[in-house]
Amino acid sequence: MAKRKRLSAFGMVAGDETDGHSAPVPPVARIAAETATQAALEELASELRQARDSGRLVLDLPLPSVKATHLQRDRMHMDPEDMASLKASIRDRGQQVPVEVVALSEGQYGLVSGARRLAALTALHGETGDSRFASVKALLRPFEAAPEAYLAMVEENEIRADLSFYERGRLAHEAARLGVFDSPAAAVRMLFQHAPAPKRSKILSFVALHEALGDALRFPEAIPEKLGLALVKAMQGDPDLAGRLQDRLKAAAPDSAALERHVLEAALRPDSAGKTQPQPENAFQDVVAGIRLKTSPGRAVLTGRGVTEAFLRNLHDWLQAR
Repeated sequence: MAKRKRLSAFGMVAGDETDGHSAPVPPVARIAAETATQAALEELASELRQARDSGRLVLDLPLPSVKATHLQRDRMHMDPEDMASLKASIRDRGQQVPVEVVALSEGQYGLVSGARRLAALTALHGETGDSRFASVKALLRPFEAAPEAYLAMVEENEIRADLSFYERGRLAHEAARLGVFDSPAAAVRMLFQHAPAPKRSKILSFVALHEALGDALRFPEAIPEKLGLALVKAMQGDPDLAGRLQDRLKAAAPDSAALERHVLEAALRPDSAGKTQPQPENAFQDVVAGIRLKTSPGRAVLTGRGVTEAFLRNLHDWLQAR
C-alpha cells in the first residue's frame, strides 16, 4: 500500500514518513524561501529604522557618545538639592524617562532634552563605576525638531524657575549659532513669543552682552537687569569698552558673583575708561626712575636718589637754553 507524502514548510516534499532522510529541496523552492526570508528581514529592519528615526525606539547609548552641550542649556547651573534627589531616584529605580538626542557624526549624538538625567547618570557612574550608569536611555529625534525642543525647554523652565535675562539672551544666541533659528532676533521672537515687546527687546540686549563678554564672564546669570542694560548701552557708545572689560575680568579672575559684578560696575564709572586718575593735591608723582615731582602753582619740588649734582646741572642748562 502506497504511503502518503507530507508537505513541509513552503510546500516542499518531506519524503516518506518512515524515511529518516528528507528529499532534496528543489532549487526554485529554495530560492523562494530565501527570498521570503530576506524580504521579512528587510521589512523588520525598515520598521526598526523608522521606529528609531521617529523617536519610537529607545536606544541605549554610551555616556561619552552623547554631547551634553549640543543644544546649549538655558539653566547654566543645576540646583544641588534637585540633582541629589534625581541621583537617588536613578540609583534606586534606574532611569525611568529617556532623554532625547539627535544624530551627529558617526556614533555621536547631541542632547536635545534631559540634561539633568544625563548629568545625574554621569555623576553616578563617576562616583560608583557601576556599569548600570554607563549608558543612557534615549529617543532619537530629527534635527528639525530642535526649535520645538528649545521652546519646550524654555516653557518648562519659565514655569519651574525664573530665568535671568542673561540666560534668556544666551539661549537665543546659541540657538541661532547652531542654525536652529535664522538669527538671534528670530530666536527671541519664537522662544519668547508670549512675552511683551519691551521684554523681548531687553532679551536682545542681553544677546549683545553675551556676544561681547560671554567668554570672559564666570557668573553671567547673576548680572542684574539694570546692570546688563547699562553695560550694553555703554558698549554701544564706546566700541573699545568690551575689550577693556574682557582684560579686566581676566586680570581680576573673580571667584564670586559679587566680585564679578564689582568689576562690571566699576567699568561704568566716568573715571574707568583708562584715563589717568587725578592725584591728591600736593602728592609726589614718579617722573622717571629715582626722581619724584610735586607741583603747585608757582612751586615745583624734585626729590629722590636721581636728583644728583649732575642732574641739577643738566636741568639748569636746559632751563637756560629755553
